[in-house]
Amino acid sequence: MLKRLPGYGLGWAPNRRIVAIGVGLACLLALAAAAAIFTGHGNRPHAAPPVPPPEHGSASPTAQPSSASGPVAGPPRISDPVEFAKAAAKMLWSYDTRTTSQAQQLTGMEAWMTKESEYGDWASVSAQIPDPVLWSRMADQKQHATATISEGHYPAAFKQALSEDPAAITKAYIYAVTVTGKQTITWTKGGGGAEDRSITLAVQCRPSADCSLVAIAPRVAP
Repeated sequence: MLKRLPGYGLGWAPNRRIVAIGVGLACLLALAAAAAIFTGHGNRPHAAPPVPPPEHGSASPTAQPSSASGPVAGPPRISDPVEFAKAAAKMLWSYDTRTTSQAQQLTGMEAWMTKESEYGDWASVSAQIPDPVLWSRMADQKQHATATISEGHYPAAFKQALSEDPAAITKAYIYAVTVTGKQTITWTKGGGGAEDRSITLAVQCRPSADCSLVAIAPRVAP
């Protein structure tokens, strides 16, 4: 009997704790709170509706997108952490196996990452998509998904720590943002399903620079 396929972005993250955002953040109060979020504290994300077994036989309206990164939408050129995180969540929850290979999906996602390697946690981001074999099975079913974003906000722990030491953010300018929305998945012969989604991301937004993605938390922070 064939196994049922879960929806992309909903069940592939490994059951392990993600490392802290970066060694340099450990001594910063506000970012230490963000690091705590990214090492496992908070609520679990919602489970996904499964995809049937294979058969036999928004970014801000004023934001300008960057140069294209292939089939995956490129990161918007904006400096607001919440708006960037909302755009990143929409990117992560949207895909089309009919036109995009697993390698192309990874390449497109990587274009959103910070170029500061001491902070970026690519493993937590790349873990959001399945391996090539499972991606191929999804493609057999012409599986694709779209996303709508409801809201984004700074988690309570991050806001509290930042209010206690506002200057702490000024070393790496990394912000924790929780985003909620809905992912709609469609597959061959009219199949489909939808699920409310939540995710907590770390984004880097240095002054006078576009934001970039740093990491994804294994659990959602309120």
